[in-house]
Amino acid sequence: MINSTHNDPHLQARILVEALPYMQRFHGRTIVIKYGGNAMTDARLQEQFAYDVTLMKQVGMNPVVVHGGGPQIGAMLERLGVHTHFVDGMRVTDAATMEVVEMVLGGGVNKEIVQAINRAGGRAVGLTGKDGGLLRARPLRRDGVDLGLVGEVARVDPDIIRLLDQGDFIPVVAPVGVGSLGESYNINADLVAGALAATLRAEKLILMTNVAGVLDSDGQLRTRLEAAEVDRMIADGRIYGGMLPKIRCCLDAVAAGVQASHIIDGRVPHALLLEIFTDAGVGTLISDTR
Repeated sequence: MINSTHNDPHLQARILVEALPYMQRFHGRTIVIKYGGNAMTDARLQEQFAYDVTLMKQVGMNPVVVHGGGPQIGAMLERLGVHTHFVDGMRVTDAATMEVVEMVLGGGVNKEIVQAINRAGGRAVGLTGKDGGLLRARPLRRDGVDLGLVGEVARVDPDIIRLLDQGDFIPVVAPVGVGSLGESYNINADLVAGALAATLRAEKLILMTNVAGVLDSDGQLRTRLEAAEVDRMIADGRIYGGMLPKIRCCLDAVAAGVQASHIIDGRVPHALLLEIFTDAGVGTLISDTR
């Protein structure tokens, strides 16, 4: 496909013309991207993601990247011989585990993403939620179970993000928050991305995943859903399991004023550009019309 495109200047022109209305529409708008899954661990996909984000900034958008890092944290804990366990899919985080989380997310994964974007010609700056008081956190309780230093977002102070946007930098945020006593909290990256999108009044929240998007009962991709229909799909069991937290994050974001939330397949090359700049897209768009 790439070779045929390079050899066909007319196809290149048609692609650019199709993208132009989207560039105009989203110029100056904030797009919050949760970056995770295969797109983050596959070197080729990571390079393509870096170029996608750089292009978005170049044409006048304000991308804000929030990344995960669960597999990398797990691998480092195993190497260090630190035992952890999970409750409802969440890693119970004591002080020793939290040190590793901060080291991997803030010092490892974050800097790797920043370097990839900078190599692509962007100007990325890495942050954790502790920088500039970006993410204020409180303990997350699940059915009365103490999860330790697992947190949820209590408040977002977006000043540092806005300052970076104005300076034509691309913020890359590790999902570590700070508590009222200065303690660190490990926060789910989807929740952080949703909270940032709501606070920044973003045009879009995009969650990059390892699935195609939301499927109907026949297994076909639903490219566009309204919030009321999503509610019905949850109620009748068509949306379940690991997709539920992501869907609820998307619903919360659009209810808070984000124009649209997207769940896209990060395994698709240049998934971001395809979702934002083409008519077809590569995932599911969720809007609030309840």
